[in-house]
Amino acid sequence: MDEHAEPDAWVALPSEDQVREEMPAGITTPYDFDYLPNMTRLLMALPRIGMSFRRHFSEVMFKPGVLSRQEKELVAAVAAAAQDCHY
Repeated sequence: MDEHAEPDAWVALPSEDQVREEMPAGITTPYDFDYLPNMTRLLMALPRIGMSFRRHFSEVMFKPGVLSRQEKELVAAVAAAAQDCHY
């Protein structure tokens, strides 16, 4: 890697194997893509913040509200793209 290249993350991310070791057996999520998204690895790197974020995220994305689940996903995708978010 170029020594002047910007890193993908500013914290050390656990490997996919490390994350899978800590996940309960048989866990299923609505974001199961047969690989672990970097956001999952990021949240596991910062357990206290990750747990809080997951609770808030679940409340916003999965509880009934004015927007449908599909609309919420679209807003999240557009907001992430607008911020050049890799996660």
